[in-house]
Amino acid sequence: MRHLLLPAPRQASTPTAQALTHSASSGLQIPALPMAARAQAWQFAAALVFFHGSEYVLAAAFHGHRNVTATSLLISKQYVLAMSFAMLEHLTEGFLFPELKGYQFVSNIGLLMVLVGEIIRKIAVITAGRAFTHVIRIHYEDQHQLITHGVYRFMRHPGYLGFLMWAVGTQLMLCNPISTVAFALVLWRFFAKRIPYEEFFLRQFFGARYEEYAQNVHSGLPFIK
Repeated sequence: MRHLLLPAPRQASTPTAQALTHSASSGLQIPALPMAARAQAWQFAAALVFFHGSEYVLAAAFHGHRNVTATSLLISKQYVLAMSFAMLEHLTEGFLFPELKGYQFVSNIGLLMVLVGEIIRKIAVITAGRAFTHVIRIHYEDQHQLITHGVYRFMRHPGYLGFLMWAVGTQLMLCNPISTVAFALVLWRFFAKRIPYEEFFLRQFFGARYEEYAQNVHSGLPFIK
């Protein structure tokens, strides 16, 4: 009895077919975000949610829900762009330069700054109570009081110091070199302009009392008298 010999199936010989066969056998190698970078991103998200949520809750508690607006969350277009850039930097560096996200000591310093800044700011808000507002008031109102006790004995603007520490701390926590420097410079410049503007009206409201207070108590922010 004769056995029929069937031709063996042709193997893929073209470069494209060979590449597809190799990819199917080995699998596509997609770089993964380092574990440290993922943990930092989750910490960043938690810091954002807690900070803005607590700002809103305190504003509603002192001023009533009807008087609370989107500004009580301290979220603006520029702020969203800044935080989006920070997250983009974190992801880009995490994929391309994963070693940058491995400096756990730096990240821990940032986390500590976030916690301390959060505490300082919330103490400032609670101490001032109804006198604390997110928008500078240019007209005197009944709830305006000159707060000089508590944390305000040591600095005139503890809320600003707390926010500066918190914001820069988030970028150290992410091990973002570009955003860390950018946040520090932009925020310092912002407060360097905002404080004299705000204190112009405080001097109008409280006169010599505020003048004496400003002479004896530092602003609380570095290089801003």
